[in-house]
Parts: sequence; C-alpha cells; structure tokens
Amino acid sequence: MAEAQLFAHPDYPVPGHGKAWFAKTRDGAQLRFASWRPTVKLMRGTILLVQGRAEFIERYSETIVELRRRGFHVISFDWRGQGGSQRFVRRWRKGHVGWLRHFEHDLALAQAQMRETLPEPYFALAHSMGAALCLDAARRDALPVSRLVALAPMLGLSMIERPDMARRLANLLFWLGLGKSFVPGGGDTAIATKPFEGNRLTSDPARYARNSALSAGAPHLCIGDPTIAWVHTAFQLMARLNAPSAAREIRVPTLVIAAGQDPIVSTPAIERFAARLKTGAALVLPTARHEILMESDEIRAQFWAAFDAFIPGEDNAAASSTGEQAERGLMQRLVAGGDDRAAPGGAAAIP
Repeated sequence: MAEAQLFAHPDYPVPGHGKAWFAKTRDGAQLRFASWRPTVKLMRGTILLVQGRAEFIERYSETIVELRRRGFHVISFDWRGQGGSQRFVRRWRKGHVGWLRHFEHDLALAQAQMRETLPEPYFALAHSMGAALCLDAARRDALPVSRLVALAPMLGLSMIERPDMARRLANLLFWLGLGKSFVPGGGDTAIATKPFEGNRLTSDPARYARNSALSAGAPHLCIGDPTIAWVHTAFQLMARLNAPSAAREIRVPTLVIAAGQDPIVSTPAIERFAARLKTGAALVLPTARHEILMESDEIRAQFWAAFDAFIPGEDNAAASSTGEQAERGLMQRLVAGGDDRAAPGGAAAIP
C-alpha cells in the first residue's frame, strides 16, 4: 500500500491526523484513498464518503470534520480519471471512464479498504454520480452497509434538453471509436473555477469561492468536461436505475435527498425512483442546488437534521434493520412543527 498525499490549501486545510494511500483495483487502476478517526470518544461506526463526477477528497474537508465530530470514522476515495487517482487519457483534464464496470471495480475496492481497516457498522454518504453508483450496487446486493444516504443521485440529467437524442448520439459516437473525445463543445476548464453567477452547484458564494480557490490551487486534482465514453456510461447507469424493478430491489434502508433547484440532475426522476423504494424515504430541500453539502448554512442544517435522524450509531444498528417503522419515525421528526405537505412523487418537502 503506497503512501499518497493530500493537498493542503492554506484557506481550506484538510482535517488533521488522517492518512492517505494508494490501492489498486482488480483491473489495475490506482486509486487514492484517505481516512480519519473520530474526534470524540463515542465511536458510531464508519462512513464511506462517495463523491460525484469531477470531485476530489479535499473538497469534502468541512463534511469530514462534521462527521468526525459525530463519532464516525471516515473513508473517502477519488474515482479513476479524477482527483489524485489514475487517469487513462493523454489529455489528463478530460473526465473519462471507459466502461461502467470500471466504476464498479472502484466502488468494490473502496468497500474492501473500509472493511480491512475500519470498524462496523458501515454507512455510505454519496453524492450525484457516486450516489447513483451506490444505489445500483445496493440493487445488486453489492453494497454491504447498514444504511445509505444518497444526495442528488444522478437518475436523470436536467441540464440536457433532449436526453433521448443525447443518449443515442453518445452511443453512436462511442461505438464509432470516439469514446475518449470530449463531448461536443467540451474543454479543460474545471466547473468550480467558472464565475459564481449562474453556477449550477450552490447558492452559497463563500463556499463556492472556497472551492474555486481550492481548484485553482490544486489544478492537478481537477478535470474539465466529460468524454463521450463517460456520457455513454452515465446513460447506461441511469437506464439500469430507471427500470421499473430497480428501486424495489434495494434492501438497504436508504434516505434520498434531492435539491429543489437542481439544474444538473432531474429532481422529478429522483422522486419517482424514491417513491418505489421498499425501505426508503425521500426529502426535497426546495432552495438547494446540486451540491447540497456545499450549500448555505441553513440548507446544510436541514441536511444534517435529516442525516442525524436517519443514520444510527453502533448501539442502534440492530434497530436500523426494521426499516419501515424507522422511516415513518424519521418523516414524523423531520416535518414536526412545520409544513408537512408532500412534494411530487411522495417526497417530503422541508420548508
């Protein structure tokens, strides 16, 4: 296990007393990992923190601190093709993956690394592309965690006006051998370095500026737009999850949290999926944009209230398997004293 480095930005340092390392997947891709112990005596288990596209470990430093204060060990990693993990194109700012099975290998390695070194019970907190991959793994009984929190999972793309046409075009270009090419109009510019005005990620200017400075200070960790192969893979993944039986196949108790002002992934698609879950609940944060963990303090407080109500500690892990009763209690606590109207698709809207 080779040692790895974490980038220390002067204005947004990574949490202390962690360790970073490289490990290889079954197909030989080298991924960067990092883990931390809790900062309190109460130890409640381990959180596998799973990123979305174009992200890297250091962007989640604030979240890692908050999880450690709650008594969790934390482990995170960079997907292949981004962050500090191995890239497979000469133009290294391309956001590229060859096949869906490659991401599956990455997630399998992350779980193996967690089980080898960190204590149970295991939970997953996943965002966007990572959330979709975790949902698909749970559907295949390949996500051995007690509970999953899926933030703005990539179940549909609202930023594409005609997704069916885009899917067919990506499929055609992929099979014509253009998988490593940028999507039409794509380039090297990292999304977090673009101006705040009109950004799709967050309504919080301070956190956006912080992440922009982090990306500017660590260009080696950033990527630009995706390749044709990445888009082809994304549509394959979304097609799997949008099959009528997919959500019903998930047995891991799951909390799905969507952003009401998400211009990247489809909130209606998330609500439709969550309504079919057998052991799950869905919440919509009406004013949030795509990156809920990078949002304003008010929005993040709503997220943490939902997280704390849903993710039990080690002493409550056995109770978490009962599923439906726990979900009803969660919903009652979240809407108590507030507006308990339902959002479309049966998801509770937090005012």
